Amino acid sequence: MLITLLSFIAFILVTYFLFVKFYPTFGGDVTKERQKLYVTSKQFENGTFHNEDRNAPKDFSFGEMLSMSRKFFFTKVENATPKADLEVQKIDSANVANYKGATRLIWYGHSAFLMQTQGKNILLDPMFGKVAAPHNWLGSKRFNSEMPLEIEKLPMIDAVIISHDHYDHLDYESIQKLKEKTKHFFTPLGVGVHLEAWGVPTNKISEMDWWQETEYEGLKLVCTPSQHFSGRKMNNRQSTLWSSWIIKTSTDNIYFSGDSGYGEHFTEIGEKYGPFDFAMLECGQYNEMWKDIHMMPEETAQAGLDLQAKMIMPIHWGALKLAMHSWTDPIERVSKKAKELNLNLIAPQIGTPILVKENNLATKEWWTKY
Repeated sequence: MLITLLSFIAFILVTYFLFVKFYPTFGGDVTKERQKLYVTSKQFENGTFHNEDRNAPKDFSFGEMLSMSRKFFFTKVENATPKADLEVQKIDSANVANYKGATRLIWYGHSAFLMQTQGKNILLDPMFGKVAAPHNWLGSKRFNSEMPLEIEKLPMIDAVIISHDHYDHLDYESIQKLKEKTKHFFTPLGVGVHLEAWGVPTNKISEMDWWQETEYEGLKLVCTPSQHFSGRKMNNRQSTLWSSWIIKTSTDNIYFSGDSGYGEHFTEIGEKYGPFDFAMLECGQYNEMWKDIHMMPEETAQAGLDLQAKMIMPIHWGALKLAMHSWTDPIERVSKKAKELNLNLIAPQIGTPILVKENNLATKEWWTKY
């Protein structure tokens, strides 16, 4: 019996090792040589990146990890997923290719956006894959099987901006389709190793540290803090940095949160770069057990105030089941809190064009039909 058990464990370990070593979705690794490039970062220490709050993310014991895993896989959550495939608003490829109007965004669900501004096409966390996992067998399917406009029909992309390297934000198959039609990629420190492993030329990648600014074809991009973590496999946690982003044009000031727990960095960003015309703020995949790395909905609304945002849009919901709340819990709770705080909030259906300065979208509760 003991020999059988040990043999099974050995088989699992060897299978995992081979899977990680040879399957491309896991991405690259930050080498010791490359780590030397990051030693000047205040967030980098002893080979890994850290949050300002060194107690985040919380270190769970083995028992706590087992308990969370058991709850995630075996707890029945009412209304955990939509009752039907989410309908999306389709966009004409010619409309996108020829668009020259005011700044607009098109939500693809979760945290993925197409942003069009100043004649530029920008993608934010373009995860267009079916599941947020290294293989399609290892995750649940996204809620919308169709996209507003498939990658193949998108025009040339001027910039792809990535917040961190988790599977629900950085997708191998999406990058494979985008790498030939994207002029430049912007990432936090270290995330470029994954893009390079997937065939993106190094000269098309800019890695940035928190508070670092750059000018790109008339746009100002700022890599700003978040409170999260990183890693695409068991042995490379915290090896790359995570961030939020600011995209400033001649007419608009826009904030993209990436993933983050609630913290003082929102006030700091708001004081330094606000007010913001539009803020896309994480609101989903949360739990009290890990609220240090994912905001609760009420904190999302408060973060909007801290940032001095004129309008917020909850993101990181409406596409994937990655936590133990109902799929509509995020939008219901953040909407209620935003009303209490007298904060402008929109929650458009996937694919609906959002005009940043001229937006008169009434928040229709489209999710109630599912």
